[in-house]
Amino acid sequence: MTAPFRFPRFFVTNPSPCPYLPGKSERKVFTELSGDHASELNDALGRIGFRRSQNVAYRPSCADCSACVSVRVIANEFRPNATQRKLIRRNRDLVVTACKPWSTEEQYALLQRYLRARHPGGGMTEMDDMDYADMVEQTPVDSHVIEYREQGVAGRPGRLVGACLTDRQADGLSMIYSFFDPDLETRPGMGNFIIMDHILRARDAGLAYVYLGYWVEGSKRMQYKIRYRPLERLGRGGWTRFDPDEQVEAIRDVSAAGALPPVEASGIFRK
Repeated sequence: MTAPFRFPRFFVTNPSPCPYLPGKSERKVFTELSGDHASELNDALGRIGFRRSQNVAYRPSCADCSACVSVRVIANEFRPNATQRKLIRRNRDLVVTACKPWSTEEQYALLQRYLRARHPGGGMTEMDDMDYADMVEQTPVDSHVIEYREQGVAGRPGRLVGACLTDRQADGLSMIYSFFDPDLETRPGMGNFIIMDHILRARDAGLAYVYLGYWVEGSKRMQYKIRYRPLERLGRGGWTRFDPDEQVEAIRDVSAAGALPPVEASGIFRK
């Protein structure tokens, strides 16, 4: 017998230094995902800007900043540009597999190489193998680790060059965290390829969106998320299509006049 749905209880964290905007602090509102209705709750919260981490859904609740913007790609309207098409062709030989959410030593070793090269000093560099296992395996929703491997030899699987922890929601794919080999000179742009592969797979599966998490105008680390068009952003009126280039220019113009317009928020937790 299915348990009745219970309205979630929400909690707010204490302020802590923002990892993306110097001088800012971040605060998050979160709730637990558990029980028979965890997937439905995660889908509903995802549509209003929440993200999942293990068995928790969260979004920011910052008192003095709204720079974090939830963004999603409209999968069936995505048309790769010339550079993106070249990247897709270059990685066409990769073997892509949707694996059950079980951590492996190979995945963890790849994650460590990625973090040391791309995010040295970040909080995730302190993760041990058990922390990584919790990140992957503690999921109450439909999750997979999407692995990207080179061609194998003699029946053996090829080298793992990328991976992404991904949730399948009712209306799209939510990319929780992706990582890749940072030293693979023969395959530049692997992070971009992983995103495009998710967009194309969502389209082929009849899913409307790929959720990329939060775009933070002013943070160089977040600018890659606005390379995929068309994009929608979450605001007070719901999800609306927007041109990131026009928004950035508008923010700069108003800032020069002495006042910043509100940017509708979601948040930052990890990525």
